Amino acid sequence: MSDPTVQPVPTSVVEQVDAADTTLSNPRRAVLALGSNLGNRLETLQGAVDALEDTPGVRVKAVSPVYETEPWGVEPGSQPSYFNAVVVVRTTLPPKSLLERGQAIEEAYERVRDERWGPRTIDVDIVAYADEVSADPVLTLPHPRAHERAFVLAPWHDIDPAAELPGHGAVADLLTAVGRDGVAVRADLELRLPE
Repeated sequence: MSDPTVQPVPTSVVEQVDAADTTLSNPRRAVLALGSNLGNRLETLQGAVDALEDTPGVRVKAVSPVYETEPWGVEPGSQPSYFNAVVVVRTTLPPKSLLERGQAIEEAYERVRDERWGPRTIDVDIVAYADEVSADPVLTLPHPRAHERAFVLAPWHDIDPAAELPGHGAVADLLTAVGRDGVAVRADLELRLPE
């Protein structure tokens, strides 16, 4: 009688382990957008950057200047303005794990999701992950509206002028197309790159 605990490992499992192993030695580049319009906005953005850096499998490589922007999709003056920034990371986490980490950071800052485009303490969005294109409703890649949002494109362009948004082209061209109305760089504010 054969011992069932010594069955050969199914090929699919071996492939998954091999795939996971490759990503460990082969970090991927991801671009995340951060936004805050409640509480101490700058402190919250810095806390999110630090929390990303403290995530195993994530290294923050670049942090954009801080932009002040008008809230998107709401009546002018109905909400405080946003502070926005873009962070480039190298990560061995798969996209959905990175998304979960972003959501955990939002929860840590008591992000409330009562209404679409509502005010928020922190918003952590994955804009792009390597050159992946996915229509998965849980995590659409690249971010479905990034190509039309100056508050994502302008800070991203600042830290990576040659960046490409998968499926949409050069960030510089996209930014030219949407313009910089309603987004202003705050030269008096700075986010620190984690040590």
